[in-house]
Amino acid sequence: MNPFRQFEITGMTLSGFKCFADNTEISFGPRTIVTGGNGRGKSSVADAIAFAFTGLPFFGERGNDRLVAEQGDGLSVTVRFADEIGKEHALVRQWDKSHTGICLDGVQLRQTDVADLFGEKDVFLSIFNPLYFIEELGSDGRKLLERYLPSIPQEAVLPLLSEPARNLLESETVLSPESFLSKRREEIRELEKTAVYLAGQKDLAESQRQEASVKVSELAEKLSALEQERDSLQSRRYEGVDLSDAQERLVELSARYEEMAKEAPEASDTSEMDRRQQELQKKLAERAAEHYTPKFTEHIAALSAKVNELGAKYKRETGLLKGFHPGTVCPMCRRGVTEQELPAIHGALQQSISAVVSEGKEVSANLAEMKALEKQTEETFRRFQAEDVAKLEGELQELSRKREELALAASARSDQRSAELENLLGEIRVLSALTECGNLTPEEAGRLSACKDQIISLKAELAAAQCAAKAAQEDYDLKIQAIQDQIGEKKKQLTAMAQYVAKRAELLFSKLEMNRVKISLYDVVKSTGEVKDVFKFTYNGRRYDRLSLSEKIRAGMEVSELLKRLIGRNYPQFVDNTESVDDLANVRPTGQVIMARCVRGTALSVRTVTRPNQELPQAA
Repeated sequence: MNPFRQFEITGMTLSGFKCFADNTEISFGPRTIVTGGNGRGKSSVADAIAFAFTGLPFFGERGNDRLVAEQGDGLSVTVRFADEIGKEHALVRQWDKSHTGICLDGVQLRQTDVADLFGEKDVFLSIFNPLYFIEELGSDGRKLLERYLPSIPQEAVLPLLSEPARNLLESETVLSPESFLSKRREEIRELEKTAVYLAGQKDLAESQRQEASVKVSELAEKLSALEQERDSLQSRRYEGVDLSDAQERLVELSARYEEMAKEAPEASDTSEMDRRQQELQKKLAERAAEHYTPKFTEHIAALSAKVNELGAKYKRETGLLKGFHPGTVCPMCRRGVTEQELPAIHGALQQSISAVVSEGKEVSANLAEMKALEKQTEETFRRFQAEDVAKLEGELQELSRKREELALAASARSDQRSAELENLLGEIRVLSALTECGNLTPEEAGRLSACKDQIISLKAELAAAQCAAKAAQEDYDLKIQAIQDQIGEKKKQLTAMAQYVAKRAELLFSKLEMNRVKISLYDVVKSTGEVKDVFKFTYNGRRYDRLSLSEKIRAGMEVSELLKRLIGRNYPQFVDNTESVDDLANVRPTGQVIMARCVRGTALSVRTVTRPNQELPQAA
């Protein structure tokens, strides 16, 4: 569907919208007057039309809740209109807290579709509401206006400039005057910084030249004094010294020292002694760790067991002897002993006890003899072990003594070699000092070396100072003048661009020509040539913010007609509060006009004006 470039509202149906809780039908004509007292719905008619086309009320406020009638939970607005060829259409917008529905001629639409057909909300409201563009959009109104203003090519502006300004700008590509001016001002600031810097460098160069001249004199004096001191020390250094002989002797002694230092010191060969010492230590440890192994342990154990056995038998039989008396039950035959049998039994027991005692004595004697033999054998082992350990320890001591004698001899030879090396080193040091210092003390020789180093450093420093003192001072004045010339040229470009902006604004403003309203999008600061973005309205030369309501309405209608021409859309206008307007002679509306006026104490009335000027405000 193509966008609507022109249409006229013929009627509207409201339901649940603000004070129109019930279905309300309203008809409109090319010129429509809406009258009524306060609170009777005049502004609600404007809000309803705006809501149908944009989803927002007359002044674009957010929040649809306040548009719903009291006690209602949703609203519906149907606007019927005829397009530029007279075809009838119906736009329906419904809203509740969970859903918005838009329908045009029975086809469901999105808000983006509505914007494509009738223009974005700011475009529609700026035409429909004469006060919207100036009072509600602010700086956004400037952006909207610039989108629809035709571009002014550079070729159209240059012929209008003076010849000097044209010559300055014809080689420049001016895509944006603001960017051009901003860039030139930045370049001027940088050039001015450079000029200040060069002026400082000029003063610094002069100061440095003067300082360098003073420094040359000071360095020359120091250098002369150091050279005199160096010459004095050098003249005394080798006076009466046979330097050649000393150097030859030094070379000879140094060669001998290096040769002796390279020779490995003589060492004693104790490897065989060390091997023998390890063997003896091992034998000694093994012999000392040996333990005696008893030889007669089994025999002694057997004899001890026999002695214990005979002792037990002796105790048992002596106990029987003492315990037998008439009537005692014999443990063997289990019958009682009579008094007649008692002597015979005592005799037998006595005989047996005697035999046990005799055998016990013999076994005990054998046991004592066996223990004595075991002890004698162990003592013999201990004696031989002690003798072997003493012999091995003696051999180790002798071997250690011989090894220590070898080590002492080697140490003595090493000490003698070290002494010889030390003597050679002493002679080398004396000769080195002689060849290095000659007749000078080490402190004087060090001072001579320091003088030489300082002379080299001072000569380099003096050469640099002489170069700085003799160097011609750069012609900073010429450089500064060249920069000033560049600054002057760029300022001329700023002036030329200010003229360019003024002429471009004239061409641009010609598209914004209105009867009594003037719009300013740019201001040029005469003192700096700076172009500032502005967005100012005047009516008959007076600032908009100082106008009366009637003047603001008349100014707004001119702006609304301007937007119609620029945007190419001829939509209806709704003029509120026309009771305060005495005439609309400054503007001739090109499309449908709906005017609302307050008539105290009357009900809402919407009627069509049949004659073009009937009931429109007229000049007095």
